[in-house]
Amino acid sequence: MAKHIRTPLEETLPHPVFFRTDSLEPDSSYPRHRHHWGEFVYAFRGVIELKLADRHYLAPPQYGIWLPAEVEHIGLNRHEATFCSLYLARERCDALPGQPCALAVSPLVRALLEQLRARGIDAPRTPRDARLVDVLVDELIAAPRQGTYLPTSEDALLQPVLAACESHPEDRRTLSEWARKVHSTERTLTRRCRRDLGMSFGEWKQRLRVVRALPMLEEGRTVESIAFDLGYSSSSAFIAMFQRRMGASPHKLRRAGDLVMSFPRP
Repeated sequence: MAKHIRTPLEETLPHPVFFRTDSLEPDSSYPRHRHHWGEFVYAFRGVIELKLADRHYLAPPQYGIWLPAEVEHIGLNRHEATFCSLYLARERCDALPGQPCALAVSPLVRALLEQLRARGIDAPRTPRDARLVDVLVDELIAAPRQGTYLPTSEDALLQPVLAACESHPEDRRTLSEWARKVHSTERTLTRRCRRDLGMSFGEWKQRLRVVRALPMLEEGRTVESIAFDLGYSSSSAFIAMFQRRMGASPHKLRRAGDLVMSFPRP
């Protein structure tokens, strides 16, 4: 259960284009709701999760999540996060995806969002603001569409395994060991991973650990302590995995001053 329940935007959109930012305490949640307009969610810091009826999206600083109008969803974050929502009236959404999806965030998109936040713009009230928003929307329309970085499954055998791993990413049990625990076979779970996740169980576990590592790095934790908390027997093994997945080492990302790197395309 979330410790902090937040209030979604009211029923009426204040402006055809509306922007707001918020900082969230750990374990915050927006209850199940839907909007009559489109919404682009982006985390400046931390990881935002959105749960839909059949999908589970995570939005670290490499991705933003696009939600068309009338999509029911729950928003939550396990760790402290700072995020923004760009709300667009239906008439501004025609060229954007008709289905929920992750959008790759380019340096330009991030810079535009940072400008809106730094200048305290909630709606374009000057020609300059309107031009800035127009460029932002154009960039979102052109942004590469991605699958969710950490997909999930509702399969009766696979879902309990994924849920247990999310609760304890340090758990080092193999898929064969998990299969015995859920009274199945490794071959069956392997097929269901490919069918529902589009990847192997090993790759999914690595992605989970990357997602869990990001907020720990932002908090200033040492790489060694993160590695051990995530079940690695040595920091070098964790660093090698992280670099393969992110294209840069944890040390390099920390020196860069933020964690804005592109995940490899799913």
